[in-house]
Amino acid sequence: MFGLGTIINVAAIALGGLFGLLGGKWLTEKCQETLIRGMGICVIFISIAGAMEQMLTVEGGKLISGGTLMLVISIALGGLCGELLRLDQALERFGIWLRDKSGNRSDGGFLDAFITASMTVCIGAMAVVGAVEDGIHGDYSILMAKALLDFFIIMVMASSLGKGCLFSAVPVGIFQGSITILAKLVQPLLTPAALQNLSLVGSVLIFCVGMNLIRKNSIRLANLLPALLFAVAFAFLGI
Repeated sequence: MFGLGTIINVAAIALGGLFGLLGGKWLTEKCQETLIRGMGICVIFISIAGAMEQMLTVEGGKLISGGTLMLVISIALGGLCGELLRLDQALERFGIWLRDKSGNRSDGGFLDAFITASMTVCIGAMAVVGAVEDGIHGDYSILMAKALLDFFIIMVMASSLGKGCLFSAVPVGIFQGSITILAKLVQPLLTPAALQNLSLVGSVLIFCVGMNLIRKNSIRLANLLPALLFAVAFAFLGI
């Protein structure tokens, strides 16, 4: 079934959020803080592993790094575009709209929970590459693995941050669903080099997610999202 991976992922996030809300009632504030910081550390190590997998190769028995120039330029140009477009404010407005439409206007922590959770489960190599594989080959195995990870991450986050985390399922459905459809339309452009660049830049953005979990949203991650587009573009320039 076309797009099945995203449907499963959205359901896993919603279910994890519900479990977290129920379980969070029995967790102390210190326990919740420890869990969320622990998730941040896990996300950081996952991102480092993903980035190193794309940057390092073995040639002649030696480790050779690559993709540094592409990474730096993509992040720089992507961040500049994101700041000019004010994508973080757009995400915040969307979160406010969801909060009001869902009857949670009085929930002071809804917006922070929604943005933090959305940036955690939307961004990264698994979201992008998994959606591409689902769109081109009908292979949703990557998104199945991501759904399992997201279930536990959102469950922990919802227990400490609140019900706003559950609504991160909405941008995940929009983001991954759009990529799945787009991948089908532009299949010839998604070369192995383009996918490799996406994985590298996506992994670095996941690192930013982990830092935000530990340092409470110190990086305006939404404004770095255009870096993913530049990563694909540079694949055709041989950078």
